[in-house]
Amino acid sequence: MGALSGITVLELSRVLAGPWCGMTLADLGADVIKLESFEGDDTRGLGPPFLDGMSAYFACCNRNKRSLAIDLRAPAARPLLEALVRSADVMVENYRTGGAESLGVGYEAMASINPRLVYCSISGYGRDGPGAMRPGYDYVVQAEAGLMSITGPADGEASKVGVAVADLATGQNAATAILAALLQRQRDGRGQRIDVSLFDTQLSLLANVAGNALFTGVDAPRFGNAHPSIVPYQAFAASDQSFVLAVASEKLWAQLCRALGQPGWLEDERWRNNAARVRHRDSICQVLADLFKAKPAAHWLALFERAGIPAAPINSVCQALEHPVAHARGMRYELGGIPMVGSPIRLSGSPTRRELPPPRLGEHSDLIVRAAGFEPDELRAAGAIR
Repeated sequence: MGALSGITVLELSRVLAGPWCGMTLADLGADVIKLESFEGDDTRGLGPPFLDGMSAYFACCNRNKRSLAIDLRAPAARPLLEALVRSADVMVENYRTGGAESLGVGYEAMASINPRLVYCSISGYGRDGPGAMRPGYDYVVQAEAGLMSITGPADGEASKVGVAVADLATGQNAATAILAALLQRQRDGRGQRIDVSLFDTQLSLLANVAGNALFTGVDAPRFGNAHPSIVPYQAFAASDQSFVLAVASEKLWAQLCRALGQPGWLEDERWRNNAARVRHRDSICQVLADLFKAKPAAHWLALFERAGIPAAPINSVCQALEHPVAHARGMRYELGGIPMVGSPIRLSGSPTRRELPPPRLGEHSDLIVRAAGFEPDELRAAGAIR
């Protein structure tokens, strides 16, 4: 039994943030019914690569769900939709502002059918405010909410992060908010509306960088692979390849100095504590760079491991997927022949599900419709489902 067994989620979302939220809930045991248009989630067509007709993009965020292909505009679909809403606990949607209302699935309409419904809206800029009517995409939000300005080479152009972090974190925030609302419902018996946006999420993800700007009024520069407030905490080039070194405390600095046979660095006024090293980052990082380029990365990584200093090679995606930790922690597996990256959530008493592969479009339409008390062939003939 999953932690969310008995919870039913209607997912009226597409692309990444909403489906990521839905998959998180599904992994935890919820019955997630993905309501798709007859064309399906946009990501079904985003490829290559494809495996037996399924895109890797769709597969990455839709496991453990059931798919119902439904035309919400068809009059014959309305009784089915209302029946599903009456028995649901959660609805997740990520239409443009006003889109859900035009389809008859806005919050007010759904709450009138089921006052206990937890209704989660995901958007680019929120359901109110000056950006409410704007479409939101991860790349655009990374640019507008400050992330790109601090990503990339210090002396180069701004760059996006290589994966859609604003989308993914928004999906996680949505899942967290849904769980909180379900707990609140246990106390007062009422559902509520959740409003989560990519912009708000990305702004909050600036974390200490935003804090630095708020404290000083000075805009954040790019540091490339270095850190604005910790030194040394960056990439270095060995004689054969680069690696990263993370000396995030004075204890680790002392361990590094001893491991490198440089106890005198501990007494150097320029480097004796982190604040000094930040002020004199160029001097210490240049000394380290000259030292590290003399031997291969394996030498330094072995040295750091013996000394208990965090360091690592810069692995490719394929190398990361084949990492011993990935295999030992069960982060690699297959569902229905579809290779997957596992859930990072581990609960001792209610493990995450590994039951349903990402669904084909409308794969579970008949089962869902019959369970709701309707005849699939009749709804299909009326153009309500596929």
